[in-house]
Amino acid sequence: MPDHDPTSPRWLLFSFAGRISRRSWWLWGAAVLIGMAVYLTVVLRVAGVAKETTNLLVNLLLFWPALAVGVKRWHDRDKPGWWALVAFVPVVGWIWVLIENGLLRGTAGANRFGDQPTQ
Repeated sequence: MPDHDPTSPRWLLFSFAGRISRRSWWLWGAAVLIGMAVYLTVVLRVAGVAKETTNLLVNLLLFWPALAVGVKRWHDRDKPGWWALVAFVPVVGWIWVLIENGLLRGTAGANRFGDQPTQ
């Protein structure tokens, strides 16, 4: 039995091991996390939480899952997870992340971070 199940959302959102495809990055790293951010923001604001506190809580809650998905995508590009920090470079960082993770193919076949993702 493998130490992780690549089809499990728990593995996808909380583990830094392995690789994910562009499709998974767009689905989980963009769509699901943005959807979760919107949902949490609405729930907290309806509950009467201040806007600044809501922003802080949502960012804190989604930081780890966003980082985990990003690290796995960098692994698919055969780069260490530290490359996820490029997102913190103003303006250029987000463009770089979008191009590298969202548009460029991962490494064909297995690399030092694991087998090629199936999807």
